[in-house]
Amino acid sequence: MSVPALEVRDLSFEYPDGTPVLRSVDFHVHPGERVALLGPNGAGKTTLVLHLNAILQPGEGSVTVAGLPATDDNTHEIRRRTGLVFQDPDDQLFMPTVRQDVAFGPANFGVEGPELEHRVMDALEAVGMMEVADRPPHHLSLGQRRRVAVATVLAMRPEILVLDEPSSNLDPASRHELAHILQSLDITMFMVTHDLPYALELCERSLVMDEGRLVADGPTAEILGDRELMRAHRLELPYGFDPSLVQPH
Repeated sequence: MSVPALEVRDLSFEYPDGTPVLRSVDFHVHPGERVALLGPNGAGKTTLVLHLNAILQPGEGSVTVAGLPATDDNTHEIRRRTGLVFQDPDDQLFMPTVRQDVAFGPANFGVEGPELEHRVMDALEAVGMMEVADRPPHHLSLGQRRRVAVATVLAMRPEILVLDEPSSNLDPASRHELAHILQSLDITMFMVTHDLPYALELCERSLVMDEGRLVADGPTAEILGDRELMRAHRLELPYGFDPSLVQPH
């Protein structure tokens, strides 16, 4: 068996006031897998994601990224290996031009000269945004900014792409464009989303969290088709959507 791209073992975490957020969460993701993390608001999904690139440290248990424990000593390398795309692209885009934003991460890791330019252009090409390289990010639409935010992460050449609500607030055309781009990437993907059809479109496997616990882990179509499970954990498909009729990619 390959070394897991992500391995979370018996992970527990609580706020400073003692409120538990994660309770003995245990799962692994193998290289090349695309996994969605589903659950109601307050389930602990964002807190879990912040452990995957060492923004938060486990209270109990462990997190391992590509065989490397997510500890303070390994923070620098963990953040190179795990590309986190935040829900709001404006949290990631702050330079005068798109090109400078995409170059920022690898430049901070010592990449320079022709190699830096090559990474920037490769990342922008992967998300279909080469033509806006010299434009200010704030002149772009939300869908374009989100694609540029993905490029800023891809320029780091990560092993795992972690996406927080990638389809939120996008119009249908931008939503489909982003899905097409994400499907084209040859990378391990871990996606937090409330958009259940998007999870089915992009991820063959889903995890369900509720009240800090992992309550289901299986093929996305089976999870979305389990009405009792969905109802018990406050997950709801759009009216008329039948996951059994969706053809897998």
